[in-house]
Amino acid sequence: MADGKPEKRRPKDSVAHTITVAVLVSLACSVLVSAAAILLKPMQEQNQERFRQRIVLEVAGLYEPGVDVAERFAQIEPRLVDVETGEYIDAADPAGFDFVAAAGDPQSGVRVPEEQDVAGIQRRARTMPVYLVRSNGEIDQVILPVYGKGLWSTLYGYLALDDDGSTVLGLRFYEHAETPGLGDQIDKDAWRDQWFEKRLFDETGALRIEVVRGKVLRGPDAIHQVDGLSGATLTGRGVMNLVRYWAGSHGYGPYLERLKEQADDNG
Repeated sequence: MADGKPEKRRPKDSVAHTITVAVLVSLACSVLVSAAAILLKPMQEQNQERFRQRIVLEVAGLYEPGVDVAERFAQIEPRLVDVETGEYIDAADPAGFDFVAAAGDPQSGVRVPEEQDVAGIQRRARTMPVYLVRSNGEIDQVILPVYGKGLWSTLYGYLALDDDGSTVLGLRFYEHAETPGLGDQIDKDAWRDQWFEKRLFDETGALRIEVVRGKVLRGPDAIHQVDGLSGATLTGRGVMNLVRYWAGSHGYGPYLERLKEQADDNG
Protein backbone atom coordinates (compact mmCIF):
# COMPACT_ATOMS: atom_id res chain seq x y z
CA MET A 1 0.00 0.00 0.00
CA ALA A 2 1.06 3.65 -0.53
CA ASP A 3 1.06 4.40 3.20
CA GLY A 4 3.18 1.39 3.93
CA LYS A 5 0.46 -0.46 5.81
CA PRO A 6 0.01 -4.14 4.94
CA GLU A 7 -3.14 -5.07 2.96
CA LYS A 8 -5.84 -6.70 5.06
CA ARG A 9 -7.19 -9.93 3.62
CA ARG A 10 -10.31 -11.83 4.61
CA PRO A 11 -9.43 -15.12 6.33
CA LYS A 12 -10.26 -18.07 4.11
CA ASP A 13 -11.95 -19.82 7.02
CA SER A 14 -14.25 -16.91 7.82
CA VAL A 15 -18.00 -17.47 8.15
CA ALA A 16 -18.73 -15.33 5.07
CA HIS A 17 -16.25 -17.28 2.96
CA THR A 18 -17.69 -20.60 4.11
CA ILE A 19 -21.24 -19.50 3.29
CA THR A 20 -20.18 -18.23 -0.14
CA VAL A 21 -18.48 -21.51 -1.01
CA ALA A 22 -21.48 -23.50 0.24
CA VAL A 23 -23.89 -21.42 -1.85
CA LEU A 24 -21.75 -21.75 -4.99
CA VAL A 25 -21.41 -25.52 -4.51
CA SER A 26 -25.18 -25.83 -3.96
CA LEU A 27 -25.91 -23.84 -7.09
CA ALA A 28 -23.50 -25.91 -9.12
CA CYS A 29 -25.03 -29.14 -7.84
CA SER A 30 -28.54 -27.84 -8.57
CA VAL A 31 -27.56 -27.00 -12.13
CA LEU A 32 -26.00 -30.43 -12.62
CA VAL A 33 -29.00 -32.26 -11.16
CA SER A 34 -31.44 -30.20 -13.26
CA ALA A 35 -29.42 -30.76 -16.41
CA ALA A 36 -29.20 -34.49 -15.73
CA ALA A 37 -32.96 -34.67 -15.12
CA ILE A 38 -33.69 -32.84 -18.39
CA LEU A 39 -31.26 -34.98 -20.38
CA LEU A 40 -32.47 -38.25 -18.85
CA LYS A 41 -36.21 -37.50 -19.03
CA PRO A 42 -36.67 -38.68 -22.64
CA MET A 43 -34.85 -41.93 -21.81
CA GLN A 44 -36.95 -42.44 -18.65
CA GLU A 45 -40.17 -41.80 -20.55
CA GLN A 46 -39.10 -44.25 -23.26
CA ASN A 47 -38.29 -46.89 -20.64
CA GLN A 48 -41.68 -46.37 -18.99
CA GLU A 49 -43.41 -46.69 -22.35
CA ARG A 50 -41.49 -49.88 -23.18
CA PHE A 51 -42.49 -51.31 -19.79
CA ARG A 52 -46.16 -50.58 -20.42
CA GLN A 53 -45.87 -52.10 -23.87
CA ARG A 54 -44.36 -55.19 -22.32
CA ILE A 55 -47.28 -55.46 -19.88
CA VAL A 56 -49.73 -55.19 -22.79
CA LEU A 57 -47.87 -58.00 -24.55
CA GLU A 58 -47.82 -60.10 -21.37
CA VAL A 59 -51.54 -59.74 -20.70
CA ALA A 60 -52.21 -60.63 -24.34
CA GLY A 61 -49.97 -63.70 -24.07
CA LEU A 62 -47.64 -62.33 -26.75
CA TYR A 63 -44.53 -61.58 -24.72
CA GLU A 64 -41.47 -63.81 -24.94
CA PRO A 65 -38.19 -63.20 -23.06
CA GLY A 66 -35.57 -61.75 -25.34
CA VAL A 67 -37.99 -60.40 -27.95
CA ASP A 68 -37.80 -56.79 -29.10
CA VAL A 69 -40.73 -55.27 -27.22
CA ALA A 70 -41.23 -52.36 -29.63
CA GLU A 71 -41.12 -54.65 -32.65
CA ARG A 72 -43.61 -57.12 -31.17
CA PHE A 73 -45.86 -54.33 -29.90
CA ALA A 74 -46.04 -52.95 -33.45
CA GLN A 75 -48.22 -55.98 -34.28
CA ILE A 76 -50.91 -54.61 -31.93
CA GLU A 77 -53.34 -52.01 -33.24
CA PRO A 78 -53.97 -49.08 -30.85
CA ARG A 79 -57.27 -47.22 -31.26
CA LEU A 80 -59.15 -44.51 -29.42
CA VAL A 81 -62.73 -45.12 -28.31
CA ASP A 82 -65.43 -42.64 -27.40
CA VAL A 83 -66.37 -44.13 -24.04
CA GLU A 84 -69.97 -42.89 -24.12
CA THR A 85 -70.82 -44.27 -27.56
CA GLY A 86 -68.32 -47.12 -27.81
CA GLU A 87 -67.27 -45.99 -31.28
CA TYR A 88 -63.72 -45.65 -32.59
CA ILE A 89 -62.49 -42.11 -33.18
CA ASP A 90 -59.40 -40.61 -34.81
CA ALA A 91 -59.12 -37.41 -32.79
CA ALA A 92 -55.60 -38.04 -31.44
CA ASP A 93 -52.67 -40.43 -31.51
CA PRO A 94 -53.81 -43.41 -29.40
CA ALA A 95 -50.24 -44.56 -28.76
CA GLY A 96 -49.35 -41.34 -26.95
CA PHE A 97 -52.73 -40.55 -25.40
CA ASP A 98 -52.49 -39.75 -21.66
CA PHE A 99 -55.90 -40.80 -20.35
CA VAL A 100 -55.02 -39.88 -16.75
CA ALA A 101 -54.18 -36.29 -17.71
CA ALA A 102 -57.23 -36.15 -19.97
CA ALA A 103 -59.47 -37.23 -17.09
CA GLY A 104 -58.45 -34.18 -15.06
CA ASP A 105 -59.03 -31.72 -17.89
CA PRO A 106 -62.44 -29.97 -17.83
CA GLN A 107 -62.81 -30.37 -21.60
CA SER A 108 -61.46 -33.87 -22.19
CA GLY A 109 -62.62 -35.42 -18.90
CA VAL A 110 -65.95 -36.12 -17.26
CA ARG A 111 -67.03 -36.57 -13.64
CA VAL A 112 -68.04 -40.08 -12.67
CA PRO A 113 -71.42 -40.06 -10.87
CA GLU A 114 -70.94 -40.99 -7.23
CA GLU A 115 -73.37 -43.90 -7.42
CA GLN A 116 -71.37 -45.39 -10.31
CA ASP A 117 -67.89 -44.64 -9.03
CA VAL A 118 -67.18 -48.05 -7.51
CA ALA A 119 -63.55 -47.72 -8.64
CA GLY A 120 -63.09 -44.46 -6.71
CA ILE A 121 -61.57 -42.56 -9.66
CA GLN A 122 -63.89 -39.50 -9.51
CA ARG A 123 -63.21 -38.57 -13.14
CA ARG A 124 -62.40 -40.38 -16.38
CA ALA A 125 -61.38 -39.33 -19.87
CA ARG A 126 -64.09 -38.97 -22.49
CA THR A 127 -61.97 -41.09 -24.81
CA MET A 128 -59.83 -44.09 -23.88
CA PRO A 129 -57.23 -46.11 -25.77
CA VAL A 130 -57.80 -49.78 -26.56
CA TYR A 131 -55.38 -52.28 -28.11
CA LEU A 132 -56.57 -54.73 -30.73
CA VAL A 133 -54.94 -58.08 -31.49
CA ARG A 134 -56.07 -59.40 -34.85
CA SER A 135 -55.96 -62.81 -36.44
CA ASN A 136 -56.59 -63.09 -40.21
CA GLY A 137 -57.88 -59.52 -40.14
CA GLU A 138 -60.49 -60.17 -37.44
CA ILE A 139 -60.28 -59.06 -33.81
CA ASP A 140 -58.96 -61.95 -31.73
CA GLN A 141 -58.73 -60.08 -28.43
CA VAL A 142 -58.86 -56.55 -27.07
CA ILE A 143 -56.75 -55.06 -24.26
CA LEU A 144 -58.32 -52.32 -22.15
CA PRO A 145 -56.45 -49.91 -19.84
CA VAL A 146 -58.13 -50.03 -16.42
CA TYR A 147 -57.47 -48.33 -13.09
CA GLY A 148 -59.04 -47.73 -9.70
CA LYS A 149 -58.40 -47.48 -5.97
CA GLY A 150 -56.90 -50.34 -4.00
CA LEU A 151 -56.20 -50.16 -0.28
CA TRP A 152 -53.24 -47.73 -0.34
CA SER A 153 -52.88 -46.70 -3.95
CA THR A 154 -54.40 -46.40 -7.39
CA LEU A 155 -53.95 -49.59 -9.37
CA TYR A 156 -53.11 -49.18 -13.07
CA GLY A 157 -53.28 -52.16 -15.37
CA TYR A 158 -54.61 -53.85 -18.48
CA LEU A 159 -57.55 -56.21 -18.93
CA ALA A 160 -57.47 -58.58 -21.90
CA LEU A 161 -60.80 -59.85 -23.25
CA ASP A 162 -61.74 -62.19 -26.05
CA ASP A 163 -63.26 -60.98 -29.32
CA ASP A 164 -66.79 -60.65 -27.91
CA GLY A 165 -65.63 -58.58 -24.92
CA SER A 166 -67.08 -60.88 -22.27
CA THR A 167 -64.43 -63.48 -21.41
CA VAL A 168 -61.30 -62.48 -19.50
CA LEU A 169 -58.02 -63.62 -21.03
CA GLY A 170 -55.72 -61.80 -18.63
CA LEU A 171 -55.35 -59.08 -16.02
CA ARG A 172 -52.01 -57.43 -15.29
CA PHE A 173 -51.06 -54.35 -13.28
CA TYR A 174 -48.09 -52.15 -14.14
CA GLU A 175 -48.27 -49.63 -11.28
CA HIS A 176 -49.49 -49.68 -7.68
CA ALA A 177 -48.24 -49.29 -4.12
CA GLU A 178 -50.14 -52.01 -2.27
CA THR A 179 -48.69 -53.66 0.84
CA PRO A 180 -45.65 -55.88 0.06
CA GLY A 181 -46.35 -59.50 0.93
CA LEU A 182 -50.12 -58.93 1.04
CA GLY A 183 -51.65 -56.59 -1.53
CA ASP A 184 -48.92 -57.34 -4.03
CA GLN A 185 -50.43 -60.80 -4.44
CA ILE A 186 -52.22 -59.21 -7.40
CA ASP A 187 -48.87 -59.48 -9.22
CA LYS A 188 -48.43 -63.19 -8.52
CA ASP A 189 -49.07 -65.72 -11.27
CA ALA A 190 -51.12 -67.91 -8.93
CA TRP A 191 -53.76 -65.20 -8.54
CA ARG A 192 -53.55 -63.63 -11.99
CA ASP A 193 -54.02 -67.01 -13.65
CA GLN A 194 -57.39 -67.42 -11.94
CA TRP A 195 -58.84 -64.67 -14.11
CA PHE A 196 -58.30 -66.66 -17.30
CA GLU A 197 -61.61 -67.49 -19.00
CA LYS A 198 -63.75 -65.95 -16.27
CA ARG A 199 -66.96 -64.44 -17.62
CA LEU A 200 -67.76 -60.79 -16.93
CA PHE A 201 -71.49 -61.18 -17.62
CA ASP A 202 -74.13 -63.86 -17.21
CA GLU A 203 -76.59 -65.01 -19.88
CA THR A 204 -78.88 -62.04 -19.19
CA GLY A 205 -76.07 -59.53 -19.68
CA ALA A 206 -75.80 -58.69 -15.98
CA LEU A 207 -72.29 -57.85 -14.75
CA ARG A 208 -71.31 -60.76 -12.49
CA ILE A 209 -67.51 -60.78 -12.15
CA GLU A 210 -66.55 -61.05 -8.48
CA VAL A 211 -63.59 -61.49 -6.15
CA VAL A 212 -65.05 -63.60 -3.35
CA ARG A 213 -64.05 -63.97 0.28
CA GLY A 214 -61.97 -67.11 0.64
CA LYS A 215 -62.00 -69.74 -2.10
CA VAL A 216 -64.29 -70.09 -5.08
CA LEU A 217 -66.71 -72.98 -4.59
CA ARG A 218 -67.84 -75.28 -7.35
CA GLY A 219 -71.12 -74.32 -8.91
CA PRO A 220 -72.72 -72.27 -11.67
CA ASP A 221 -71.37 -68.99 -10.24
CA ALA A 222 -67.74 -70.14 -10.27
CA ILE A 223 -67.30 -69.03 -13.88
CA HIS A 224 -67.68 -65.43 -12.66
CA GLN A 225 -65.59 -65.69 -9.50
CA VAL A 226 -61.95 -65.36 -8.41
CA ASP A 227 -60.42 -66.31 -5.04
CA GLY A 228 -60.08 -63.54 -2.48
CA LEU A 229 -56.66 -62.38 -1.29
CA SER A 230 -55.72 -63.67 2.15
CA GLY A 231 -54.76 -60.71 4.34
CA ALA A 232 -55.54 -58.23 1.56
CA THR A 233 -59.32 -58.27 1.29
CA LEU A 234 -59.58 -54.56 0.46
CA THR A 235 -57.02 -54.79 -2.32
CA GLY A 236 -58.92 -57.70 -3.87
CA ARG A 237 -62.16 -55.76 -3.54
CA GLY A 238 -60.48 -52.80 -5.24
CA VAL A 239 -59.51 -54.99 -8.20
CA MET A 240 -63.08 -56.32 -8.42
CA ASN A 241 -64.53 -52.81 -8.29
CA LEU A 242 -62.24 -51.38 -10.95
CA VAL A 243 -62.98 -54.27 -13.31
CA ARG A 244 -66.70 -53.83 -12.67
CA TYR A 245 -66.54 -50.11 -13.30
CA TRP A 246 -64.64 -50.34 -16.57
CA ALA A 247 -66.80 -53.21 -17.81
CA GLY A 248 -69.93 -51.32 -16.80
CA SER A 249 -72.16 -48.78 -18.51
CA HIS A 250 -70.09 -45.74 -17.51
CA GLY A 251 -66.86 -47.44 -18.58
CA TYR A 252 -66.25 -49.54 -21.67
CA GLY A 253 -69.77 -51.01 -21.53
CA PRO A 254 -71.00 -49.46 -24.81
CA TYR A 255 -67.79 -50.55 -26.54
CA LEU A 256 -68.10 -54.11 -25.22
CA GLU A 257 -71.67 -54.24 -26.53
CA ARG A 258 -70.40 -53.30 -29.98
CA LEU A 259 -67.73 -55.99 -29.78
CA LYS A 260 -70.36 -58.57 -28.91
CA GLU A 261 -72.60 -57.50 -31.79
CA GLN A 262 -69.66 -57.70 -34.18
CA ALA A 263 -68.65 -61.13 -32.86
CA ASP A 264 -72.23 -62.37 -33.20
CA ASP A 265 -72.36 -61.10 -36.80
CA ASN A 266 -69.09 -62.90 -37.60
CA GLY A 267 -70.07 -65.95 -35.74
